[in-house]
Amino acid sequence: MAAHRPPSQLYFQTLYQLFKDLGDELDEEKIVKSATGIRRSVVWNKLFKFQRDGVVGAIDKLERIGGCIIADSVGLGKTFEALAVIKYYELRNDRVLVLCPKRLRDNWTLYKANDRRNILATDRFNYDVLNHTDLSRDGGHSGDIDLSHVNWGNYDLVVIDESHNFRNKATHRDRDTRYDQLMNKIIRAGVKTKVLMLSATPVNNRLADLKNQIAFMTEGDDFALAKYGISSIEATIRKAQGQFNRWLELPDQQRRPARLMDMLGFDYFKLLDLLTIARSRKHVERYYGTAETGHFPDRLKPANIKADVDLLGEFRPIREINNEIRRLKLGAYAPLRYVLPHKQRAYDEKYSTKVRGGESIFRQVDREESLIHLLRVNILKRMESSVASFALTIKRQLEDVDAILGKIDAHADGIEELGIDDVDIDDPASEPLMVGRKVRVLLQDVDRVKWRQDLVEDRNRLATLLSAARAVSADRDAKLERLKEVIAAKVANPINPENKKVLLFTAFADTAEYLYRELARWAQETLGIYAALVTGGGTNKSTLGGLRGDMSTILSAFSPRSKERPQELREEGEIDLLIATDCISEGQNLQDCDFLINYDIHWNPVRIIQRFGRVDRIGSPNERIQLVNFWPNMELDEYLDLESRVSGRMVLLDVSATGEENVIEFQANNQMNDLEYRRAQLQKLQDTVIDLEDLSNGVSIADLTLNDFRIDLSGYLHENREALDQLPFATYAVTSAPPDHGDNGIPPGAIFCLRAVGEAAEKAAEPGYPLAPHFIVHVGDDGEVLLPYTQAKQVLDRLKKLCIGKDLPDAEACQRFDKATKGGRDMEPYQKLLARAISSIVGKSEERAVASLFSPGGTHARKGEFAGANDFEVVAFIIVLPNTEGAA
Repeated sequence: MAAHRPPSQLYFQTLYQLFKDLGDELDEEKIVKSATGIRRSVVWNKLFKFQRDGVVGAIDKLERIGGCIIADSVGLGKTFEALAVIKYYELRNDRVLVLCPKRLRDNWTLYKANDRRNILATDRFNYDVLNHTDLSRDGGHSGDIDLSHVNWGNYDLVVIDESHNFRNKATHRDRDTRYDQLMNKIIRAGVKTKVLMLSATPVNNRLADLKNQIAFMTEGDDFALAKYGISSIEATIRKAQGQFNRWLELPDQQRRPARLMDMLGFDYFKLLDLLTIARSRKHVERYYGTAETGHFPDRLKPANIKADVDLLGEFRPIREINNEIRRLKLGAYAPLRYVLPHKQRAYDEKYSTKVRGGESIFRQVDREESLIHLLRVNILKRMESSVASFALTIKRQLEDVDAILGKIDAHADGIEELGIDDVDIDDPASEPLMVGRKVRVLLQDVDRVKWRQDLVEDRNRLATLLSAARAVSADRDAKLERLKEVIAAKVANPINPENKKVLLFTAFADTAEYLYRELARWAQETLGIYAALVTGGGTNKSTLGGLRGDMSTILSAFSPRSKERPQELREEGEIDLLIATDCISEGQNLQDCDFLINYDIHWNPVRIIQRFGRVDRIGSPNERIQLVNFWPNMELDEYLDLESRVSGRMVLLDVSATGEENVIEFQANNQMNDLEYRRAQLQKLQDTVIDLEDLSNGVSIADLTLNDFRIDLSGYLHENREALDQLPFATYAVTSAPPDHGDNGIPPGAIFCLRAVGEAAEKAAEPGYPLAPHFIVHVGDDGEVLLPYTQAKQVLDRLKKLCIGKDLPDAEACQRFDKATKGGRDMEPYQKLLARAISSIVGKSEERAVASLFSPGGTHARKGEFAGANDFEVVAFIIVLPNTEGAA
């Protein structure tokens, strides 16, 4: 009787045979060279195992391909993984640049500062930090860096935080975009630059979003990955997008992830596998366990609140206000609308934008009309947010209208005929002749009578709206009153012992300021807690005496445990109520808090999930966490219909974005702009907290890459390569199916790893199949092919779950197996399962001569025994017996 093997050994044997041709790629020591000292750094030793694996994988990709996207889900610590990669390259004396959104700048500068709050101070980081927007500037300072003297081409590694901000590649006629600057000044110029990108959403609606980000790694060379089997990056993504669009059109019951993975084709998987590191929360829980990381907190069912606007009930219903908003011409923001016909061509030439790499023109007058729709949505969203924010918006628009009316009325006729191209629009002397902010228009070139009529009409409507909004003072604000009740109830009855913390998000700084004004003193006097305000613009504030107003200090006082605030700063005290805008909706660890309120519903469901990701994080000390959503006081369908009417057919952009430029795109298949899609997601958010990767009912990048398995193997090989080399083919191990059912259940049967050794068998694989000549298949006890070789990632996932950690033979399962098979002598049931596995590969059902695969010394079928396949070897297989827990 053959000695039984530990399941884990068979798992690693399978991986070894699949990946051993990769050579150095599997040697962790060669990838992360110990001589650099990286393993002695503080940041490396702060990482969990799954994060260290991500770092090793990222460095491997940076070395081999020159780029990598870390696309781990919200809350899994991408920043610290990136810091470990940065430290590795700094230890090699490389020069590193971090490019981040302005609102995340403090996240990065803290770790290189000589600051008591810098928990990585002894690592002495020395990278440069610039904002995404700095790429558009030729001079001035960014922090302590003089932009006019930066040697852009001298960076060995550039780390791009929130890299999805570069997914659009707009083209301007008269200037380089931020995308062009990054590509030309940093990546293509000077020394060879490696590119590490961080994004939880590298693909946001379109698979093509990846293309522009990948271009940074390949310096725009479409054929850069040809040696890895990707003949054209663009063609690969275009083909996958076509298949994805077809999948989206399938009926609901057929639109399943497995179907999409079958449709997408292997080249796209290979592309992602080459360039991305992606782990989802489910992935980490399932394959790494929670012993090291601690469990994720349990998400309570979201609480949904529909509050009125006015306690006295005198403010008109939202639908009536919306009708008024729709009637606004908003002519103050559309000067090109009034340009005289014979002058329009000159303005087109000056202000229009090339899009799609210069293939077509996006006219500025169309951009203006899109902007008008956005402004209407913005007014509606502010109305939904708070009546105070609504009033401020209306007041600012009234001032803009009055300013232009004043200019029109003061304009004298008979000025010498000037063309728009003859005028220096930035010259103060030209000011009396012109109107507009970014887009300047000569008053002599517009129909001033028509414009004046529209402006006066707007002024009357705006004045009426402002009067109604101002009547609803704070003591009449029904929504504010409801908010106070929610906060008071939470503080009185914490959902985790003694945790009084509340994180309150709003999309608008005006609303945040208003809430702080009305809640801060009330919270201190009534509830005995301190409050703070963080808006990313204006001034941060707190009621905690003596606390500095910078974002880092306030966030450390709100979440001292997760921010690892030094012991000596404890006397600063703690904040329990934090009011914030989306300046902190990404990249912050605030998991001391267990209660998050969305005071207004962001139009983009992704943003709501990102906000909740501040508290729904790995390492949370809380058993449970709560999401509270304030909704407009009407049915969701009715509200979305209002929104769709006010926005017309225009694309909705992120109206609370902090200055990120974006060409407004007209895309029929852009899901985020599809009201049906948003309706479905917002409906879900009323009942449950969804993960980012679940949003589209599609497939997350974590489902598509094999990187984790390579990292598993590289760690094991260090001490066990010789043992694997000595294992004979057709080795097997026996284990039991895990006791859990549903999504995590693994049916009994066998998982085979086969190798094609004949020409016909090798040709059995579909074109582009990444693991050829190997095939792995899961066959159920009844002979049904549960997972075919085309779903290799899913088969390996099951294999890992069955085997990892089982470093001794499974005694109970082996005993049952020996009894059923007479000590392994009667393998007929498994011969039948093997025949099914092979026939699923070659597409035939002939099962002759399978027995020879099991005979001693005869580990493959004789040539010609299979029609359409000459030869397969059994590399290894795992026998999965039914679980006996709970059986009678």
